[in-house]
Amino acid sequence: MKTIEQLFSAHCDKADVSSLLEVPQGATELLVLAHGAGAGMHHQNMQRIAEAMHGQRIATFRYQFPFRERGGGRDSLEVSLSTVERAVELARKLEPELPLLAGGHSFGGRMTSIAAANRQLCKVRGFVFFAFPLHPRGKPNNERAQHLPDIREPLLFFTGSKDPLFTAKLFKPIHQQICKSATVHILDSVDHGYRVSKRSRESKEDVFEEMGRLTRQWLDEL
Repeated sequence: MKTIEQLFSAHCDKADVSSLLEVPQGATELLVLAHGAGAGMHHQNMQRIAEAMHGQRIATFRYQFPFRERGGGRDSLEVSLSTVERAVELARKLEPELPLLAGGHSFGGRMTSIAAANRQLCKVRGFVFFAFPLHPRGKPNNERAQHLPDIREPLLFFTGSKDPLFTAKLFKPIHQQICKSATVHILDSVDHGYRVSKRSRESKEDVFEEMGRLTRQWLDEL
């Protein structure tokens, strides 16, 4: 496993932020992976997502948003989108031979999707969203997904059947607009933080391994 840790400039008005590149032997793609609002790039779930990708020969580039690097309140949309854009640029420079993917968990995935819709991200083959936060807890709507049809590249969503931030029937009209480019996998008995209700889950497969396997399958079919 090749590993590179370094700081990079996420925005001209912010201090540098951390990043971690991990490239397994025989890697065929590189996923730029953003963390959620409540935890940084070293959180257990981020680590397990990365490990699942590595097991499928997908390298990962994890990074911090400035608010998580320094601690404190969330950044402006401008700062968050700049961070995503610069992370993708750095990942491309570090591994220019690997096709790029981008995405992230919850907030990080949503920021990546907005940057993609704004055409801020160049030469990205596809986008992978882990627990995309369709709406705030207890406030069901689909306003956060209105930009998704503006993304031209293939999309892959992993969402838990028990995720309180994703109401399937509200996502349906959006999905109908992007059905030719978007694949949605519902993870049985899984919540927003990938906690599993073992009493109701039918599959014995580890959730993270399931996401890794399905990501590889999706890539092979692109």
